[in-house]
Amino acid sequence: MTSPNRRLVVVRHAKSDQHQPEDVVDHDRPLSDRGRRDAPALGRWLAAETGVPDLVLCSTALRATQTWLLASAVFDEAPVMTERAELYAASPGTELAVVRAVADDVRLLVVVGHEPVQSTLTLALAGPGSSASALTGLPAGFSTGAVAVLEVDGPWDCLQPHGARLTRFAVPRG
Repeated sequence: MTSPNRRLVVVRHAKSDQHQPEDVVDHDRPLSDRGRRDAPALGRWLAAETGVPDLVLCSTALRATQTWLLASAVFDEAPVMTERAELYAASPGTELAVVRAVADDVRLLVVVGHEPVQSTLTLALAGPGSSASALTGLPAGFSTGAVAVLEVDGPWDCLQPHGARLTRFAVPRG
């Protein structure tokens, strides 16, 4: 089998702080202490398992951007990160549309978002050749800080349901 053209890495933000003052809206919830410990572990896992991303698309929610900033600190040079408002409160279809719009020269794409979209999208994309062990934990959804790696053989704009192979699923902890 030939190596895949592209890899899509789907990430759920690390643990957020659930004990916020009443005037803090969901979008502005920061990471909890555990989230701040786990996000660098996510970065170390990515550095070891996938390498440096060509592009990171991140929800504008504070907990998502904090997750990526802490995770990306492990790389010698921070990967290009673009905040995308449509990834906050997205549907799986919206997130897939965002991925399909990525330039063809991007070979390793990371998308940092929220549940239940991250697990739903991953399950929808996982097709023939996916790892049974990677699929095992997904029906329960993504834990905070979870990451899935999918191999994509064609261009991003042609990505369809069941059009990728899920090869890894992990929940790195700090």
